Amino acid sequence: MTHSSKIGEEVVLGKTRTPAEYAGLVARGFLMGSADVVPGVSGGTMAFILGIYEELIQSIRAGARPPFWKALVGLRMGEALKAVNAGFLVALLSGILLAVLSLAKGLEWLLVNQPVYLWSFFFGLVLASVWTVGKSVPRWSPGLAVALLVGAVGAYIVVGLVPLQTPETPWFLFLSGALAICAMILPGISGSFILVLLGKYQFVLGAVNDRDLVTIAIVGAGAVIGLISFAQVLGWLFKRYHNLAIALLTGLMLGSLRKIWPWKEVLATITDRHGELIPTVEANVLPAAFGSEVVSALGLAILGFAAVLLLDRLANRK
Repeated sequence: MTHSSKIGEEVVLGKTRTPAEYAGLVARGFLMGSADVVPGVSGGTMAFILGIYEELIQSIRAGARPPFWKALVGLRMGEALKAVNAGFLVALLSGILLAVLSLAKGLEWLLVNQPVYLWSFFFGLVLASVWTVGKSVPRWSPGLAVALLVGAVGAYIVVGLVPLQTPETPWFLFLSGALAICAMILPGISGSFILVLLGKYQFVLGAVNDRDLVTIAIVGAGAVIGLISFAQVLGWLFKRYHNLAIALLTGLMLGSLRKIWPWKEVLATITDRHGELIPTVEANVLPAAFGSEVVSALGLAILGFAAVLLLDRLANRK
């Protein structure tokens, strides 16, 4: 598998792809969906690792741009679909949905029964992505270093926050959906984790399970508006201040390593609707002893690190 486009290259929307390239996009979407299933891991991070982040942002951004709406109002559907890079988005979304439907239970089981091994693998993935994405900046300046530091400190603080008690009014549900989806496309910050911080993870999950269409519609509307709006900001940053944006997002990934450190001590929990305890406040700790678990965890972290380096090497060769 190779990147569809390298970081820093000009993104061309609506370009023609071969069936094999679309299959590759579905596979990338599958990996993004796999990451999104795990609380604390961002699908945006995976998109960054796979080299499709900028095309994803520009494609979402196109949904609010004049070429799309002019073609749509004029009923020129083919032109409208090309304007928003529909083939790319559909292939990616198909992979994401496939991952959520097929891997959710398995990853949930690993998260409960083998959390150290799962977090170790993702720790290696994200750590390597910090290196591969950071080196795409041709020349680091003091200003870019400050941007990286700001991103790292910001993510480090956010992922360590304690969940709040918040209202269940429509305006706040709309805001929660908007903030969660913005986090989901930011490398390093999980959308589901933002819902936990806002005190709405259980409520939204319960609404989905109970088929509460009103709540789902309000949160969904917030997500759509937030996604399109935030994509405008990110797209503008990439166009005007590309290296600065890369430095900031690299910092976000670096700071997020706090959340996915494999060994943790639970300090506080909440009880979900099924009566199960869910950790809300955790402290990172060192492993109690150097044994088989530590060796296996290190091996999985190295495997994740090597996988990203291999993807990057294949992309450079392409």
